[in-house]
Amino acid sequence: MATISRRGLFAATATLSTAAGGVALGAGPAGARPPGVPPLPTPSFTEISVHDPSVIVTEQGFHVFGSHLAAARSEDLLHWEGVADLVTPENPLFEDVTQELAEAFAWANTDTLWAADVSETPDGRFRMYYCACEGSSPRSAMGTAIADHVEGPYRDEGIFLRSGMWDQPSEDGEIYDARIHPNAIDPHAFVDADGLHRLVYGSYSGGIFLLDLDPATGQPTPGQGYGIHLIGGNHARIEAPYILHSRAAGYYYLLLTFGGLDANGGYNVRVGRSRAVEGPYLDPMGQDLREAKADPTLPLFDDASIEPYGAKLLGNHRYADATEDGPGSGYVSPGHVSAWSSPEEKDTFLFLHSRFPGTGELHQVRVHRMHISRDGWPVISPHRYAGEPPAEEHGALPHRSELEGAWQLVDHGREISAEVTPSHSVRLHRDGTITGTVSGRWRLTGRYRATVVLEGETFEGVFTRGWRESAGAWTLTFSVLGGDGRSLWGTKEL
Repeated sequence: MATISRRGLFAATATLSTAAGGVALGAGPAGARPPGVPPLPTPSFTEISVHDPSVIVTEQGFHVFGSHLAAARSEDLLHWEGVADLVTPENPLFEDVTQELAEAFAWANTDTLWAADVSETPDGRFRMYYCACEGSSPRSAMGTAIADHVEGPYRDEGIFLRSGMWDQPSEDGEIYDARIHPNAIDPHAFVDADGLHRLVYGSYSGGIFLLDLDPATGQPTPGQGYGIHLIGGNHARIEAPYILHSRAAGYYYLLLTFGGLDANGGYNVRVGRSRAVEGPYLDPMGQDLREAKADPTLPLFDDASIEPYGAKLLGNHRYADATEDGPGSGYVSPGHVSAWSSPEEKDTFLFLHSRFPGTGELHQVRVHRMHISRDGWPVISPHRYAGEPPAEEHGALPHRSELEGAWQLVDHGREISAEVTPSHSVRLHRDGTITGTVSGRWRLTGRYRATVVLEGETFEGVFTRGWRESAGAWTLTFSVLGGDGRSLWGTKEL
């Protein structure tokens, strides 16, 4: 999959093999490990709150940038250190951001910044794509700032895109119409498989759009207007686009977040794929995501019209066997993702923020392994990354006999809802059957590929291992995606 930075990747990823003291998973309640495979020590975590985290990798490790000019760094994806926060003159990412980006604040009628994205330039500097938005309307400004070091200080290069100019000509020459024109926020700059520089962006309003960039300036080449429409419209609650490319699978993946960001908003992560970066992006049901838009005859933020589109990778859930609420028991409104992949695509990680059951608006960064299923769709490990190896490595491979027993099953469904879905108890039997609250069949194919059949629907993905945070132990897991766009997560009971 597409990397965020091409510089110093080995130095940044080398720490992963020694995170928490090793990569092989240990014995324990989930089943005995093969002889010669050392146990993985109990991981520890240092948490950070960066809303809308966008990742870039340098020689120093992993860096995330987000809304309100927040930033953090980590060498191992377990322990995070805050770098910056809040749009104030003291924020170290700029000499004085309130003066440096005064034009953007004035246009957007705001005193804060929303989701930022940082990428490396061809000459080895770092370019921040910033955006300021009024909030209650799509009155927004997007621009770039440049720095010699990833943590700044950044110097403004100017605004290149505006939205929300009511009753005035917009970037494409037409009178601005928020039903069809984008809100110019949530940027992600990347280099596609052909070496072309691109920018995907947008939120609610007219949807998500794609622009060509001049690699020298980092700004759009002339004459594109707002760019190519990929999904959304009529104020549908779709935002936070991120595009990955997998050389192995041969697809571009358009990662999106549907719903609202707060604890009652039903934020959830979805995906479509295309052979071409310009689209069209299709979901597992074969639907063109350009058709995913709200019904203009209904009130604003009509979720029912967009709910059927996109493969839903994760959303609100809680493990029913967790003894208490909070981080570790599940997620509430997870979303606004970014991703990083090693050059050979051995390691791929998804970065997101999430709230948690019973903790209100508290949010923290979470990192999960991402895998590609046998039929070419991404699936997300059920538990946060804790130092485990990739699914195909010896220390992660499950023995078929280990998979038998009691599991908690999360069906992420298709809904955009504030409801927190509880897990259900099922049992995987030696004869390949599944019994419990649902019934079906399961199969381990090859070394780690998972196939689950429930009520006639086939789901493909992976068996692997994960750190069950609420129980403080390692366990077996599976993550599979169905042809109906539903994601299922399984975690073996301890």
